[in-house]
Amino acid sequence: MSKCGLFVGITTLDLIYLAPYFPHPNEKLRAIDSTISAGGPATNASVTFSVLGNQARLLSVLGKHPITNLIRTDLENYQIEHRDLQPSWANSPPTSSIIVTQNHADRAVISLNATRCQAEINQIPDDALSHVDLVLIDGHQMAVGSAIAQQAHAKNIPIIIDGGSWKEGWESILPVTQYAICSANFYPPNCNTQTEVFQYLKETGIPYIAITQGEKPILYQTPETQGEIAVPQITAKDTLGAGDIFHGAFCHYILQQEFTAALSNAAKIAAESCTHFGTRNWIN
Repeated sequence: MSKCGLFVGITTLDLIYLAPYFPHPNEKLRAIDSTISAGGPATNASVTFSVLGNQARLLSVLGKHPITNLIRTDLENYQIEHRDLQPSWANSPPTSSIIVTQNHADRAVISLNATRCQAEINQIPDDALSHVDLVLIDGHQMAVGSAIAQQAHAKNIPIIIDGGSWKEGWESILPVTQYAICSANFYPPNCNTQTEVFQYLKETGIPYIAITQGEKPILYQTPETQGEIAVPQITAKDTLGAGDIFHGAFCHYILQQEFTAALSNAAKIAAESCTHFGTRNWIN
């Protein structure tokens, strides 16, 4: 029986170009390939969760700008149940332009985040948590994420945070979080080392913590143990969205397996995604 996950955060339109190199100032550079898809941490995670056989519900702002039709089509293609926090939002959605270099899989990203379209708590649908088995929060809709976290905690629904970077407001969500899956760029206040990050998160009461480090081993800590997990070594074509895909896969596996096994299997999915251009081609 499939599970239902609620993913709370940002939805963007991603314009992704594969290029021989990054353009120089004033240079017009011809792309080798390109792709357009919905993006954002919670959004890419929801797609991964869905294609692994689950029901994904996404809570984010889209609005009614014509560009959102491209995003909606992509979400519908992967059977994402989207709940719009601001259906009447008339401005264009956050858009990211990404260049990926062909030989080195380096990337350059310019984007607008969700600061211009922050939703309020009263815009949360009443049935957002209906039949939900877990919640993932990416921190880009912090007020909504915090409210959802408190509601989920009251219902004993496990909460996972995508700690890509520290954002003001995480401190209201961390105390009710079961799984903190963070990047190597996640540094809470007064933390300068990964040891300090682990200690900070542990002191907030989070029982299961992991820090991903790209191609380097995943560091983890549980109430019983700590250690590291090797990740598959691959020749990367594109690392865009790999962390998001990792989080979506982790959400799938943690409903079936213990913590370290879920981390290991999520790393395999994320590694596979890096051998393909764009954030969707790995699926096919």
